[in-house]
Amino acid sequence: MPRTPGELAESTDVDAVTDAVLTASRLLVAVSARSIAAVDEAITLAQFRLLVILNSVGATKHAALADQLGVNPSTASRMVDRLVAAGMVVRETNPASRREIVIELTAEGRRVVRQVTARRRKEIARIVARMPESTRVGLVDALSAFAEAGGEPAVTTPDAAWS
Repeated sequence: MPRTPGELAESTDVDAVTDAVLTASRLLVAVSARSIAAVDEAITLAQFRLLVILNSVGATKHAALADQLGVNPSTASRMVDRLVAAGMVVRETNPASRREIVIELTAEGRRVVRQVTARRRKEIARIVARMPESTRVGLVDALSAFAEAGGEPAVTTPDAAWS
């Protein structure tokens, strides 16, 4: 039998929490897709994730990038090819080891990450502002714990994570 939102809010049942997270993730994916499309319709969600990773960690070896994306190296290579063609990333020789190639964001890639993230932040803030204050209590702790359990680094301020 379906549960009411109030029953879901009080539940610690893994299935109920999973259902609530899946529902929220659909909304967040939609917000992300709209934000990306508004900035550059040619970029996919997966490609944007690649840009965000590079923005967070800096120049990265190809194999490490594929690992962080959770894809095989050939998939990552195709994504990088498309982003190189779009002028958002470059392949460069690793200064520490001239035999290695690293992938790095260009100024255009950083601009896209900043603009998409600013749009996402604005839309998410509007959604959160529409929530009753009483339901926001504990949301930061719950979402932070969820992100930490999933291995996602925390965003503390817009400038720290996206500049």
